[in-house]
Amino acid sequence: MSEPLGDDSEPLGEKSEPLGDGGRTDDVELAVIGLGYAGLPLAREAASVGLRVVGLDRDPRVVARLNAGHSHIDDVSDADVRRMREAGFTAYTDDACLARAQTVVICVPTPLGEDGGPDLGAVTSATRAVAGRLRRGRLVVLESTTYPGTTEEVVRPLLEESGLRAGVDFALAFSPERIDPGNTLHGLRETPKVVGGCTPSCAARAVAFYGKFVDTVVQAKGTREAEMAKLLENTYRHVNIALVNELAIISRELHVDVWDAIRCAGTKPFGFQAFRPSPGVGGHCIPIDPNYLSYKVRSSLGYEFRFVELAQEINRRMPEYVVRRAQDLLNTAGRPLRGSRVLLLGVTYKPDVADQRESPAVPVARLLRAREAAVAFHDPHVPLWSVDGTAVPRVDDLMAAAREHDLTILLQDHSAYDLPALADTARLLFDTRGRIFRPGVEVL
Repeated sequence: MSEPLGDDSEPLGEKSEPLGDGGRTDDVELAVIGLGYAGLPLAREAASVGLRVVGLDRDPRVVARLNAGHSHIDDVSDADVRRMREAGFTAYTDDACLARAQTVVICVPTPLGEDGGPDLGAVTSATRAVAGRLRRGRLVVLESTTYPGTTEEVVRPLLEESGLRAGVDFALAFSPERIDPGNTLHGLRETPKVVGGCTPSCAARAVAFYGKFVDTVVQAKGTREAEMAKLLENTYRHVNIALVNELAIISRELHVDVWDAIRCAGTKPFGFQAFRPSPGVGGHCIPIDPNYLSYKVRSSLGYEFRFVELAQEINRRMPEYVVRRAQDLLNTAGRPLRGSRVLLLGVTYKPDVADQRESPAVPVARLLRAREAAVAFHDPHVPLWSVDGTAVPRVDDLMAAAREHDLTILLQDHSAYDLPALADTARLLFDTRGRIFRPGVEVL
C-alpha cells in the first residue's frame, strides 16, 4: 500500500499505477460531468489542445444534440461542437464512460435548496458515479459552486467509499468555474483558474492538468480557500450592486442624479469601482452564490451573515420598485397601470445572451400582471417567453410596438437595440439601465 502523501511527498501518481502503458488502450484524458454553461466550454478548451475528452450528461436531448454537432449554450457554437467531435469528443448518458478517464471534472448545477443552502443532490449523484468507476492514480475535480468545506466534507467521503484514499490513491481538488456568459474577452483560457487541492500533491496534479489549456493557474492554500474565493467574488458584486440600487432609490428622493454621481466618482483613479443601478440581479451566480456562504455561516456558526441578507433584501425588491416607478410614470401621463399596455424590452439576465436564469424580467412581468397591465415583450435572443407557466406575447416589429404601447420598459440593453430611435418612437420610455439620457425618457 502507498504511504500517505504529506507536504514533502512526491506528486501523486508516481507511486500509483501508471496511466499510460499500464492503463487501458482506450483511456481518455478527461471526462466532464455536466455539459452546461461550465462543463461544455471546459470540454471544448481541453479538446482544442488535443486532449481526448468525453462528456456525461443526464439529459438525453443535450447528449443527442451534441453528438449531432449542435450546441445548446450561447458561448459554444455549432462549429465548436463539430470541431470537438472531429477531435474525438463524445457525449454519453451512461456513466460507464468515467472508467476510461484519467481526470474527471464535476460541473453539475447547485441550485438553492429549501433551507437556503445549495442543493447538492446533483453533486452527490455525480460523485457516487465517479466513486463507482474510480481507479488508482486518477484526478477528480469539483467545479460546482458551493459552500466552503463541501469538497472535504461531502465529496471526499463519498469517493473514499470506493476503498481508495484521497491524496494517496487518487487526487482530489476544487476549482471554481468562472464562466461569464457572453464575455468574448475573458473566456475559460484567458481567465485565471483558481485551484485548491486536498493535499499539496493533489493541488500539483490539478495545476498541471489545467495548465494544459488555461493561461494562468492560481494555487489556493486548500479546497476551502478555493471554495471561498468564488463566493467572495460574487458576494462582493452582490453587496455593491445592492449598495448602488439603494443609492438610486435614496438619490431620487434627495433630488440627486445618481448616474451623474457615479460618473463623477468613477473618475477617481484609485479606491473606487463603479457599479450601476439595475432592475435586479440575475444569472447563475450573483443571486445564488452568496446564499451558500450565508447558509454555511448560519448552519455552522449559528448567526446571520448580515451583509448578504441585507443585499438579498435590497436586490429582491428592485423589480417592485421598477413597477412602482412605471405606475407613477403612467399616472403622470394620465393613465392608470391597470389596463395599460406595457412592453418589456430584454428579458435575459445580461446583454447579448439568451440566458434567462434568475432574470429580473420575470418578477417585473409578474407584478405588472398582478396589477392587471397587459404585458408583451421583445428580445432578439428569446423567441418564446413565459412567466409562471403563462406565455407572454412577443412583438416582432419593435418600433411599431413601441408606438402602440402605453409604456415601454428597457430591462436589458442588448446591443441590437437602436436606443435613440426607440426614444424617439416610444410613447413613454422607462430606461432601467441608464443608457438613454434625454428629455422625455425616465431613467431608473
